[in-house]
Amino acid sequence: MLWQALSAARDLGRLQDIAAVLIRYGFGDLVQRVGMSGALERAGKALHWKKAEELARLKPPERARRVLEELGPTFVKLGQVLATRVDLFGPEWLEEFRKLQDKAPAVDYSEIEKQLTEDLGAPPEDIFALVVTDPLAAASLAQVHKARLEDGTWVALKVRRPGIRPVVEADLRLLKRLAEIIESEAPDFKQYKPKALVQQFSDSLRAELDFASEGRHAERIAESMGEDSPIVVPGVYWQWTGERLSVQDFIDGISGHDLEAVDEAGLDRHLIAQRGTQAILKMILENGFFHADPHPGNIKYLPDNRIALLDYGMVGRLTDDRRHEVAELLHGLVKRDAAKVARILLDWSMDSNADQDQLEADIGDFVERYHGVPLDQLDMSAMIGDMTGVLRRHRLMLPADLVLMLKAFITLEGMGRSLDPDFDMASEAAPVIESVLRRYYSPANMTRRMQKSLMDTLRVLGGLPDDLSRLLRAARRGRIEVHVDINSLKEVSSRLDKAVSRLTLGIVTAALIIGSAIAMNVDPTDTGVPILGLAGFVAAAVGGLWLLFSIWRSGRDE
Repeated sequence: MLWQALSAARDLGRLQDIAAVLIRYGFGDLVQRVGMSGALERAGKALHWKKAEELARLKPPERARRVLEELGPTFVKLGQVLATRVDLFGPEWLEEFRKLQDKAPAVDYSEIEKQLTEDLGAPPEDIFALVVTDPLAAASLAQVHKARLEDGTWVALKVRRPGIRPVVEADLRLLKRLAEIIESEAPDFKQYKPKALVQQFSDSLRAELDFASEGRHAERIAESMGEDSPIVVPGVYWQWTGERLSVQDFIDGISGHDLEAVDEAGLDRHLIAQRGTQAILKMILENGFFHADPHPGNIKYLPDNRIALLDYGMVGRLTDDRRHEVAELLHGLVKRDAAKVARILLDWSMDSNADQDQLEADIGDFVERYHGVPLDQLDMSAMIGDMTGVLRRHRLMLPADLVLMLKAFITLEGMGRSLDPDFDMASEAAPVIESVLRRYYSPANMTRRMQKSLMDTLRVLGGLPDDLSRLLRAARRGRIEVHVDINSLKEVSSRLDKAVSRLTLGIVTAALIIGSAIAMNVDPTDTGVPILGLAGFVAAAVGGLWLLFSIWRSGRDE
């Protein structure tokens, strides 16, 4: 408890900063509703409203993006994670979140050198023939320097920013508390499940802080691609790589943003788009482990139409069963099978509050909208966007493991169309999807799944006698408890309690009136005013007024 109190006190200054930024961008109502009124009052004294008119003209998504930018690196990263939540936010919000650039001022090399010496176990000049002190790139968590080995090989040193972990942990701690407050105090925002979003973000950010984990991700994907793959994954130098430092091959290629240089180099845009799409689809549908952020900044184009994929801090994972469900869904979308799409989406987004009949009707309308569209004119990115729009209207969240996959699909098709305006992702995806489905339903795989199911059943049956024995022993000792928690009954019980309380108060008030009337006929005082009768009437009046006020307030609440 003492540590929590100290931690909360330490974060008060940051809380005030957040309140000030939120108010400046027009989110003062949110600040009040989540119980930050103290921070609101202090922040209000320090605000400058020179740009009030300009801010008033901004749309809510743009204001939210500017808030995240102004709050600093951790919140920029949060916005980038929100940009993956196609199931929660509409296109206009996602577009603003995607504008968040992970850039930061470079740390002076003297500070970087001290940390490098700690991580390498020796000064950098003893390990490398040359270290370029000017960074290639600087982001919120790390910056990259170019270095040359003694044999002339160039490598990239990805160095975590000194002292960044305590800052990140403080922000994550504060975000967790804010999410808890928002979920309990702001019902309008509860549909976005802020606690789940913050947990997803925290897991993602802590994984990005571990550069050794990123190296393992890169090697796993390189192994799954095979030696003859046109996809190039930088090699990792494990003798120097750790949690705060990653040493990888330096890949000198054409930036994913520089399409003019692609043309000047004589590369085949269509072939590059095709190879990139097939590689990501193979990662997702065949291997179940994929690069989850294949945007142009993480891509280099190489001679012979090869593609280098960089930065494996954000990866996605899909189980065998989930990959089969994804393949079935995409097959249903490509083949316009409304029943199949509806069934899978309902399985993914089961929610007791959803109107399943209306959901099925909306999904049917969505599939019919694309019925008859030629495959080479099908915009799969728009189709997936419309599908997630249906889920948003019904306030249904997709499973966490599917969010990054959908984001990767949308990013991938956008890149493919930028390379080749005639690029058709649906046609590229169809053979891979059908291959996955054929393999899933192959005799060998079906036999393997049946054997596994049989073994699981036998294991359960084998343990049944012991389970029943433990259950009976617990019953004999009176250790079995049954809890029935029905929300509707709680509400009925609460209403009955209020009704009984009012009825009791009404009876008591009536009794006081009758008793006071009787007492008024007795004159025990010299003043001629019976004290007991007068006191009874006053008490009856107070009780009656309270009863009327309670009924009026209850009506307003409803």
